[in-house]
Amino acid sequence: MATTAYGHRTTTVPTPPARIPARLVVGASQAAIWAGAGAVVALWWRDTAAVVGPAGWLTGAGRITGLLAGYACAVLLALMARVPVLDRHVGSDRLARWHAVGGRYTISLAAAHVALVIAGYSLTDHTGVVDETGDLVFHYPDLLKGTVGFLLLVGTAVVSARAARARMPYEVWHVLHFATYLAVFLAFFHQLSNGADFVGNEAATFAWYALYVGVALLLVWYRFTVPVRRALRHRLRVAGVRAEAPGVVSVYVTGRHMEELQALPGQFFRWRFLAPGLWWAANPYSLSAPAHPQGLRITVKAAGGHSAALARLAPGTRVWAEGPYGALTPSRQTRDKVLLIAGGVGITPLRALFETLPGRVTLVYRARRVEDLALRGELDAIAAARGTAVRYVLDADVRADPFSPSELLRLVPDAAEHDVYVCGPPGMTAAAVEGLRACGVPGHRIHHESFAF
Repeated sequence: MATTAYGHRTTTVPTPPARIPARLVVGASQAAIWAGAGAVVALWWRDTAAVVGPAGWLTGAGRITGLLAGYACAVLLALMARVPVLDRHVGSDRLARWHAVGGRYTISLAAAHVALVIAGYSLTDHTGVVDETGDLVFHYPDLLKGTVGFLLLVGTAVVSARAARARMPYEVWHVLHFATYLAVFLAFFHQLSNGADFVGNEAATFAWYALYVGVALLLVWYRFTVPVRRALRHRLRVAGVRAEAPGVVSVYVTGRHMEELQALPGQFFRWRFLAPGLWWAANPYSLSAPAHPQGLRITVKAAGGHSAALARLAPGTRVWAEGPYGALTPSRQTRDKVLLIAGGVGITPLRALFETLPGRVTLVYRARRVEDLALRGELDAIAAARGTAVRYVLDADVRADPFSPSELLRLVPDAAEHDVYVCGPPGMTAAAVEGLRACGVPGHRIHHESFAF
């Protein structure tokens, strides 16, 4: 019998969906994005008969950068629409990285579009840049909306920069990031009103509407409709809170029809606790035990105001949970041997995997001090049931880099023969991945997921 979050009984784990190779979904997604960009360039090429003089070159460049920026806005929103096939097979963290890189391209293209169009029109009209800017903003259809949208997009980029993100709570950034929706909405009308490639071109206009309406439907369905339906269906509430380690607590959540959630070990939800000071933010926390018909459990370290407040949740507090999300699941396993590497509270999804993955599973758990080893009693019980051992690595016991190839091979001599799941702080994860690659573990057998988004 495995020790579960809801008592000593065998855990029933949902059968993972039919395995689609992650590389296939990743490749198809990237191909679709680039194909769309190619179609946008083709639209510009078709409508550009000739380019004459500096003004023509500047205006033409402004047109193509504007078209690409508009297309990129739609792609950015689609990446964050939480479409299940992408989330399960590409992974939330990879989608977030694509979104971040795409955001930088989008801002660059939008800024280039603004500068090039103003410069080109100034040359054509023989006016100064300031006068031309005022004329464009206040006298061209929907361009005032487009200007506000551009400024909102720039503001979102500023608060999303790494330096700014490090200085603000996740909850504040999350709310500010919603300005992206308004920015794209305002800019959309300007694209159709002033875009030379759409004026008189019904096919292009229809395709642009189809792109944006399609993305809007994905967002409304997966980010709003589905969570609301599930909240009303499952009526989740806090069943209890338990301290696990200094600054670490487990929150037990129960509700109705819990088996329908079909959450897999290693996945996470975005949790919104309907309590004073917490209801407005939805934070990602992994399940720290396999989903159970009686409820779910998360284990959270106090790393900010929101996470620290979870220790004070009262039983009966209503909960909205969006998910399950994430690709760090048993469906990634391809080998009988599996190595789990956890750092700090990154143990939470790996604890669930440690209990449920088939085959020979080894867990390496790094923490600062012995008292920081959250869920140690459960881990030792699972290890005893599996006939294995947990290899605890404490800072005080480490004299060399714990993720250097030599140290990894000392802990797991046949590391190259394993599938590896890694979860922990970004720096630790990067060091572990680098060390594993040096040990001969192929990249496609190293599975990791972060929640820095």
